[in-house]
Amino acid sequence: MDFEAYSHALAALALWAILVSVLGMVSTRGRTPENRCDCGKPKRDYANPVYRAERAFMNAVEVSGPFVAATAAAVLAGAAPFWVNFFASAFIVVRLAMAFVHIRTENQNARSACFAMGLLCILALALMGLVAAF
Repeated sequence: MDFEAYSHALAALALWAILVSVLGMVSTRGRTPENRCDCGKPKRDYANPVYRAERAFMNAVEVSGPFVAATAAAVLAGAAPFWVNFFASAFIVVRLAMAFVHIRTENQNARSACFAMGLLCILALALMGLVAAF
């Protein structure tokens, strides 16, 4: 199978790996004994950017499996390259925005909107993979 047609989707997977890794590094900055629980994680406090950075990282980790699986399924099943590339690339853009909003603000509505748009991208990729597989 020729994967050249899916170059944007494959690049999105690589960018996602980089973004999650960077978020992991960012999530460890600023932790002090005063703002940590016994488990080492920041205490729950959305006013604290250290806590929000941890949550942004954990949220990215939680959505990694579905994004990677849906993108891989769509590519391997031979779904329409334009749409696979579009939704995988849109996911990256939306999740970059979400990371910024999550860490830099307390805007729950913007964070929820970004999450919902990312979830729609994953669902679109998964559905395309299913349709192409049958």
